[in-house]
Amino acid sequence: MFNERFYGLGSTRSVIRELFEYGKKRKAEIGEDKVFDFSLGNPSIEPPKSVNKSIIDLVSNVSPTSLHGYTSAQGDVGVRETIARSINERFSVGINKDLIYMTCGAAASLTISLGALINSGEKVLALAPYFPEYKVFSETAGAKFEVVKPLDDMTIDFDDLSSKIDKSVKAIIVNSPNNPSGVVYSKEIIEKLCDILRAKSKELGTRIFIICDEPYREITYGEEVPYLMNYYDDTVVCYSYSKSLSLPGERIGYIAINPKMQDSEKLYLAVCGAGRAYGYVCAPSLFQFVAKENVSQKALVAEYKENRDVLCDALSKLGYEFAKPDGAFYLFVKSPSGDGEEFSKRALKHELLIVAGTGFGVKTHARISYCVSKQQILNSIPAFTALMDEYKA
Repeated sequence: MFNERFYGLGSTRSVIRELFEYGKKRKAEIGEDKVFDFSLGNPSIEPPKSVNKSIIDLVSNVSPTSLHGYTSAQGDVGVRETIARSINERFSVGINKDLIYMTCGAAASLTISLGALINSGEKVLALAPYFPEYKVFSETAGAKFEVVKPLDDMTIDFDDLSSKIDKSVKAIIVNSPNNPSGVVYSKEIIEKLCDILRAKSKELGTRIFIICDEPYREITYGEEVPYLMNYYDDTVVCYSYSKSLSLPGERIGYIAINPKMQDSEKLYLAVCGAGRAYGYVCAPSLFQFVAKENVSQKALVAEYKENRDVLCDALSKLGYEFAKPDGAFYLFVKSPSGDGEEFSKRALKHELLIVAGTGFGVKTHARISYCVSKQQILNSIPAFTALMDEYKA
């Protein structure tokens, strides 16, 4: 009677959301300070002060019909011009407004981009560890979804990547800084990735596109994040202001298509068509204008860095193993038993909410989201200590 696939997705939350909802229930039962919820990537720092100021200024000085009315389907022209100018100032790629499409956050950007690129039965590759919804988005676009395993340091296993590229591969999703590992792919890694894709495309007589998922670009701790348009022509960038401006609930972002891409204008029209088909037209008007006014603002990452350093130092001393994150606000910890599901379940007994790595494509690990208060991290250390003591007993 109903669409069985969508019923299945709707009747079972993602493991991240399931744990988050469990945490809310548990806090109501025993007290918020006794539950250490590291489940959700919900920014804990406030937006830059300019964000609230721009909202007040816009509401006070722009007519309601202009502020709250429809923009063009692909986004307000002035907003798109400003974003294109900002990208050019930072990365010198020569993009213009007619290759920018405003979206309801990175999820819409990815969904639209996949819809624009994928023909039924083509394959999408994801580099593990990866955000679990990539599989949902890819399969909704009609793609076959396949995972490239990581090395121990959570960078790319290029041998595995090469072995998985065949004529059916249409796109690969690249996420750096990475959710859930916090790893930033170096310039050398990006160059090697692009060299392999170019060589395989030539060998197979196909085009392989990179879909670059960039919600964490601004959250780094000193590492450079290569801008993929400068390394690979067939690149689509999916960006969100959710993390850079601490606005996850406002759902605002964009798609940017590399102007050096062959038939870039045609892909843009396919993006417009996919946005139309999925109903993702005219992203929230007010926050398009907020994004325009704050396009040069940077994330306030000092608090995240302090959280990272406190958590990494404490867990390392306790004997936990992980690749130290250079960006985002996640720590991907190896289970002392080698089983991330068991690790996550055992952690619950200590009121620690950490997400098993199975959904991220790495069964041996679990994700800790440290975009929480520093005090929560400090308060959680005895629980992490007790948890490790169980494994050592």
